[in-house]
Amino acid sequence: QVQLVESGGGSVQAGGSLRLSCVGHERDISVKCWAWFRQAPGKAREGVAREHSAGASERYADSVKGRFKISRDTSKNTIYLQMDTLKPEDTAKYFCAARIGDCRAGIDPDDYPYWGQGTQVTVSS
Repeated sequence: QVQLVESGGGSVQAGGSLRLSCVGHERDISVKCWAWFRQAPGKAREGVAREHSAGASERYADSVKGRFKISRDTSKNTIYLQMDTLKPEDTAKYFCAARIGDCRAGIDPDDYPYWGQGTQVTVSS
């Protein structure tokens, strides 16, 4: 089993920054791929970024490239999403997710069986 707990959401003005954190508690299994997703009201869940547990194979949605950065602190079993130059269209609930298999090419929510409860990010113009 894997339990994921996100934190770090909040409200910021456009152009601002936030850093989301996700602590992973793994029991008996080892996560190989970590990801961040977001979901705005009335929209499908969207893959934002993902990274292999070895620290390689970062991938980002086109909408966040150059503005968001996924990273991991293995000593704390925590993944982060640094979000800079935030835009109103980044407003959504953000979720971290994990899979025990290797990362897939894309960032598809169907590939991730383990999810956190989500944290809200609101960007005002």
